[in-house]
Amino acid sequence: MTPAGFRRLALALEGAVEQAHHGHPDFRVGSRVFATLGYPDRKHGMVALTPDQQRDYVKKHATAAAPVNGNWGAQGATLVRLDRINAEALSEALTLAWQTARAKEPTRSSRSPRKASHAKR
Repeated sequence: MTPAGFRRLALALEGAVEQAHHGHPDFRVGSRVFATLGYPDRKHGMVALTPDQQRDYVKKHATAAAPVNGNWGAQGATLVRLDRINAEALSEALTLAWQTARAKEPTRSSRSPRKASHAKR
């Protein structure tokens, strides 16, 4: 898999857009990041799975996928090694991450400002 292939698969998902996140291209749906490219280096991408999805995915693709180190990894952030993953396996992870991101509520920054719940007295 190449970075261009990762980008193509991510952007093929409905509503997906590319932006930047900490100096890396990221892929979002509904303002939520579901994948990044080039983290921690150009050989990798990251998909934001749930911890259960991550456990199953890493078990199934042990030579190509691993949890990100630290708390992000414990929450499901999963590295994929581009030179060891094929399009079908990557598409599976991207689709899972995209579905998870779509199911979440919008981020605070994407919500419209709250209206006062009662008039000032």
